[in-house]
Amino acid sequence: MSKLPMDVITDIFSRLPLKPLVRFKALSKPCCSLIDDPDFIHDHLGRSVKTRSNLNILLKGLHLYSVEFDSLDNAVPLDYPLSSGAGTEAFGSCNGILAFRLTDKNLALFNPSTRQFRRLPVSEIDPPPGESCKSGYIFYGFGQDVKTNDYKVVRLAKFNKTDDEEDESFFFDYEVKVYSLKNDSWRKITKLPRYLRFMFQFFYHLLHRRGYGVLAGGVLHWVMPPRMELGMKNMIVGFDLGTEEFIEVPQPDCADKSYLLDVGVLEGRLCAVCNYDQAKIDVWVMKEYGVKESWTPLLSIQRTRAITTLAFLKPLAYSKDLDKVLMEINSQKFVWYDLEKKKMRGVKIGGSPGTFGAEVYIGSLVQIDDPKRVQIEKRKEQEKLKNKSCKKRDDFLSKGFKLVL
Repeated sequence: MSKLPMDVITDIFSRLPLKPLVRFKALSKPCCSLIDDPDFIHDHLGRSVKTRSNLNILLKGLHLYSVEFDSLDNAVPLDYPLSSGAGTEAFGSCNGILAFRLTDKNLALFNPSTRQFRRLPVSEIDPPPGESCKSGYIFYGFGQDVKTNDYKVVRLAKFNKTDDEEDESFFFDYEVKVYSLKNDSWRKITKLPRYLRFMFQFFYHLLHRRGYGVLAGGVLHWVMPPRMELGMKNMIVGFDLGTEEFIEVPQPDCADKSYLLDVGVLEGRLCAVCNYDQAKIDVWVMKEYGVKESWTPLLSIQRTRAITTLAFLKPLAYSKDLDKVLMEINSQKFVWYDLEKKKMRGVKIGGSPGTFGAEVYIGSLVQIDDPKRVQIEKRKEQEKLKNKSCKKRDDFLSKGFKLVL
């Protein structure tokens, strides 16, 4: 290995899957330095995205499971530091990093490939001053600000009146905070659009984990469902991770205006899922982000004998040949949809839970531990051990002097 030129070694390593790469870090210091190098990490991730390799599916039920995308055979329980009990939710993924919620005060980031795990500092949910209310439903989102190469968690907390837990009002105050991995701190967003107060609808957002933001084009997306009594139609609400501002995203011009809207993502492009009374679903793809005219119809499906109702559909990923789309239907089934033949084929995954939410994540070497912070913590730990050792020595010496006296 030492006789090979470094550029040759780098090229070989960049083509390897994640598991052997992580093991090769133990071969030597040069190998470890290469694999931990930010440029190598960036190039390896780019190659994985380009070749659609190192893909996995995360199944979110009472517990979390992982499935290798290339085989789609068995669901394996995801082993992570918070996995001692049920109830952990994964509310987003980006470049191989998963965002976890155990409780509203216990959030964390985890890279399953490198096993790096990082708890987020606690940030209290503060109700509006002078208001008698408490926090209610909480929206979450996770993604990357590409310009600054910073990973961010977004938290939107809705407030309920304390004297009426099931407040039927259409108007809800919100607190929005953003966590920055680079700064390891939270920041409150004060500039909030008025339409945000109409965003939450109880049954819509509780079903199918619709409160978790969909990442596309550096923007997190949620749907504000229609309020017919107020004359309000579907709206796609976006939060730009770069500017940290809310935006309204244009929708496709569907033939039938009476539909329930969901959003998804395919290879980084935003998808609109238009559901017509659970009998028919159209899926559109936004080819150029933010441009209304770039919405393009991808597929359309109707109920079948095997699928008697279409309550929910989520596009997950293209096949390697780009001729099929893997989809989650009704939080219970996986199907491949053939784009040319316009036919569906069921996929059975052993060990998967009865009901689930599914999300595609890519394996990567992206680090969530700041090397400087790790060095500082190691130095502090060494100083603690040194001080502890010195104290033991001093105690021993003082006892020895007492004995002599």
